[in-house]
Amino acid sequence: MSERMKVSSNPHIRSKVTTNGIMLAVAVALMPAAGFGIYNFGIRALWVILVTVASTVLTEFLFGLYKKKTSVSDLSAVVTGLLLALNLPVTIPLWMAALGGVFAILVVKMLFGGLGQNFMNPALAARCFLLISFPTAMTAFECDVYTGATPLAALKAGEQVNVMDMVLGHTAGTIGETSVVALAAGACILLALGVIDLKIPGSYIITFLLFAGIFGGQGFDPAYLSAQLAGGGLMLGAFFMATDYVTRPITIKGQYVFGVFLGIMTGIFRIFGPGAEGVSYAIILGNLLVPLIEKMTKPVAFGYRRGGKRA
Repeated sequence: MSERMKVSSNPHIRSKVTTNGIMLAVAVALMPAAGFGIYNFGIRALWVILVTVASTVLTEFLFGLYKKKTSVSDLSAVVTGLLLALNLPVTIPLWMAALGGVFAILVVKMLFGGLGQNFMNPALAARCFLLISFPTAMTAFECDVYTGATPLAALKAGEQVNVMDMVLGHTAGTIGETSVVALAAGACILLALGVIDLKIPGSYIITFLLFAGIFGGQGFDPAYLSAQLAGGGLMLGAFFMATDYVTRPITIKGQYVFGVFLGIMTGIFRIFGPGAEGVSYAIILGNLLVPLIEKMTKPVAFGYRRGGKRA
């Protein structure tokens, strides 16, 4: 035979999709929310975004120099900094925003091996770190544009909220969570490019709405459920952070289980917890359970039963 089969090491099927391409797509998809955040809250929102992105990129660059292996070109640090900024209030001191960026990259990502090795979403882990360390600054949503409680806090207190303002984004909140329209536009970009699908976001949102309808005390009132859906970081978390390739399950069944778990935990935090929000903690807890979820939902090899025995 003139031609011979050449057997190489796996993976045997390769894709033209690159890490840079995925991260660039996510960064572009976040632009509508980031742009609206700057429009909504003013120039200081831009400063917060620039500081967090600069801190994440610089931290990864310096760590790469120390390890003699630079990695900032994959744009993952940029995406982490952007996501962190969109989860912060516009009034946060800039040094706290920078500290969050350093924590996200150095502690959560690089010390565990870098991209692909972190066990939880770096941006959300940094947000939770800042919430625990500086709760007053992280929950100070009053600014020159908006005063008073966020819509979720008002809803939890039994007050009426304007759902249309929440959909359009004319409310208090973190820089990137206020406009459902902007977040939906970004989600459509990711869906159209095939970067994400609806397994996790769909099961997450549907489960949460069912939970809120059953246990929220308002029944399945459309206005109440719409406010819960449009308020807080649910849309941002469901489409941009719960779908993180590294910290989500890789099995198809596991992704549905993951989404259902996030929906239940978000409902528990929002309805029964002392605070009005719960998306960040729900996703972090879900990240910690991913190895267990994957183990429980691992497909059975052809010709075998569960337990490893042959059929």
